[in-house]
Amino acid sequence: MKITTTGSLGNVAKPLVKKLIAAGHEVTVITTQADRQAEIEVLGAKAAVGSISDATFLTEAFKGSDAVYIMMPPSIGSANFIQNIADAGEACAEAIKASGVTRAVMLSSVGADADSGTGPIQGTHRVEQILQKLDGVDVTVLRSGFFYINFLRDIPLIKSRGIFGNNYSGDVQLALTHPEDLSLSIAEELQAKGNGVKVKYIVSDISTGNQIAAMFGSAIGKPELTWASISDEQLKQGMLSAGLSPELVDLITEMGQGVRAGIVTRDFFAKGGKTVGHVKLEQFAEEFKTAYQISF
Repeated sequence: MKITTTGSLGNVAKPLVKKLIAAGHEVTVITTQADRQAEIEVLGAKAAVGSISDATFLTEAFKGSDAVYIMMPPSIGSANFIQNIADAGEACAEAIKASGVTRAVMLSSVGADADSGTGPIQGTHRVEQILQKLDGVDVTVLRSGFFYINFLRDIPLIKSRGIFGNNYSGDVQLALTHPEDLSLSIAEELQAKGNGVKVKYIVSDISTGNQIAAMFGSAIGKPELTWASISDEQLKQGMLSAGLSPELVDLITEMGQGVRAGIVTRDFFAKGGKTVGHVKLEQFAEEFKTAYQISF
């Protein structure tokens, strides 16, 4: 098969590309970074350098593909993030139609069923709607839980202030996913024949902030580590001081509010809340421990 992927060589895309090449497929990797071309080619794939928002470029990259993998960055540009993501989704849809591709797999997120109250996930919601309206294209949407690896961003704060948490309670159940489980599921779907529009959840584990804090604390030798439920304003100030834009800060704060209100995980749990991944949090705790030790 000839398969074109977006996402450059990110946390999900790189292991995905490796799996597809190992299976004998011809892979083209779309990247915005020209300096990634050599790394892509070393893997055995072809690099296509351009913007995911450029329908003309995407059409050329998609031509001849048996299947395409679509993922949206969490933010595009320096402002108007939701609209920019939706515009990129429109460009992808236009390119799929113009190139004649009939199979697409999209990486989405828990909470993408909701049209509001989920912060940056609203962009993914809009792209889901765009791709699902394509005629004659089998579209599979894979909704991921929050990435385990995002917890690695908390290491500096744990080290400096012993704080670990977010703007929602430590009792809230979270749907979480390891990138390895995602790359495996995406690879399977890209190689499988589609059948209309399908939405699937790829969640590796379910846990609460309190449970995660206890697990990570034990792994890094800080059994006193607990989940801190911080206010929206505290969260905003922390992100602003880290240099994030006010618009992105507001969106991320809203996502936490959506978790707090149950909007983000509502559909996942309504559909049974099943985990299908193989990498559990206990295993990731060892990755967290290694990253924590290296950071010293």
